[in-house]
Amino acid sequence: MLRVLDMIAVLVLYFSVLLLLCTFGAHRAHLVWLWFRNRRSAELTRSQYALPAPGQLPSVTVQLPLYNEATVVERLLDAAAQFDYPRELLQIQVLDDSSDETRLIASRRVAALAESGLQIEYVRRPTREGYKAGALDFGLATARGELVAMFDADFIPQPEFLRSLVGHFQDPTVAMVQTRWAHLNREESLLTRVQALLLDGHHLVENQARFATNRLFNFAGTGGIWRRTAIDDAGGWQHDTLTEDLDLSYRAQLRGWKFIYRSDVTTPSELPNEMSALRAQQYRWAKGTVQCARKLLGPVWRSDLTLAQRIEASFHLTPHFSYPLMMLLSILILPAVLLIPAGTVGTMLAVDLPLCLGATGSIGLYFSLAERLQGRSAWSALLRLPAVIALGAGLSPLVTRAVWHGLREMAGEFVRTPKRGETVGRYRQRVKLPWTELGLAAISSCSVVASIQTEHWFATPFTFLFASGYWYVSSLLLAEQLGQREELPRLVTSQ
Repeated sequence: MLRVLDMIAVLVLYFSVLLLLCTFGAHRAHLVWLWFRNRRSAELTRSQYALPAPGQLPSVTVQLPLYNEATVVERLLDAAAQFDYPRELLQIQVLDDSSDETRLIASRRVAALAESGLQIEYVRRPTREGYKAGALDFGLATARGELVAMFDADFIPQPEFLRSLVGHFQDPTVAMVQTRWAHLNREESLLTRVQALLLDGHHLVENQARFATNRLFNFAGTGGIWRRTAIDDAGGWQHDTLTEDLDLSYRAQLRGWKFIYRSDVTTPSELPNEMSALRAQQYRWAKGTVQCARKLLGPVWRSDLTLAQRIEASFHLTPHFSYPLMMLLSILILPAVLLIPAGTVGTMLAVDLPLCLGATGSIGLYFSLAERLQGRSAWSALLRLPAVIALGAGLSPLVTRAVWHGLREMAGEFVRTPKRGETVGRYRQRVKLPWTELGLAAISSCSVVASIQTEHWFATPFTFLFASGYWYVSSLLLAEQLGQREELPRLVTSQ
């Protein structure tokens, strides 16, 4: 009797988690369907606005927020100096909160560029209050542009960027135009290839589908242009969340402003090439998005948006809740395969096949489309799909902590993502021993063995992916920690 009750409890919990995960998967499939159904309307909107006549070009302020970016700051400033835009209409603000040698590098380079006739300013503020949002807001006090473009330090703005986008602002209701991210180091490693695929899915499928169907989407924090009056009208930059870009985007769209997405204009950027750096980025994004969900879901559902817009906004603000579910599922598989008998076709179809289809079918469609939209083979996305699932599993403990912290507190410390640039090892995120990931790796490894012994054949590949993801993240973190320990004596000796 006890075994039967245990089996029922495991079944209820297992299928509840699986159903919720499949809901997130179905949403991805829905985005793919929206893209196919509305792809022509997005292309038409992009082509509606040409470059204004020379005498009608708007003034533009370019903001470059910095914090300890010595490895990439000169590259950024030199790229910004190459904008193909009238110099009398262009103002560049270097908003430097750095506490290291970045201050000297940036101030010297700004002085040299200013001597060439470029309107570029080096700006420091008394404190780092509000982190990036605070720096952007501080810069607005002296910004002269009708439009404000922003680039993070690891991005390389292209000369034609401004001329490609300012035409959209001839429509007085347009608040923001966002471009697609390109990736300088896409092919550097398995880690960067998977990240590139994940970001391509967000930009090429999600953003395009939302834009084409008048759903809400967000400024990505870099590689975009805002109308200054729209920033002010929406309440300005606020720093009560760690994703100030998402927060302002929703507040502006709830005020009735329009957003434009340009997938055909790309801004090259650098992907984190170390697991510790990726984790710092993902933690900030996850915690900040959950904070925005707490702040904005109420206003979204009380607004006059359509039901479809409100539902999509809810999915947009809660994607990181799938990670706690994924981690819980990786734990539940072990008792599930041990308690639930296999050996019959009906059982396999009821327990194992839903896991297979719900976890991979929609994700495969989503990333295959992203690859096709870049002219690549859909097969390349499918071949990387196991790595995508494994990395998601490996990051799930970290993102689960971020979700929990985002639910408990607003704001928090803005931990920048370390950028490598041309100097390896200059900036690195401190690495802690991955005890949670190692423990989950051991549990998932037991699940692999158990699924084989109990003949749950559909479950075996997924238990293997979970185990692989946890072992992969753990091994990279351990290797990075070992590398940091080996570097420390060399640094002490050199000093």
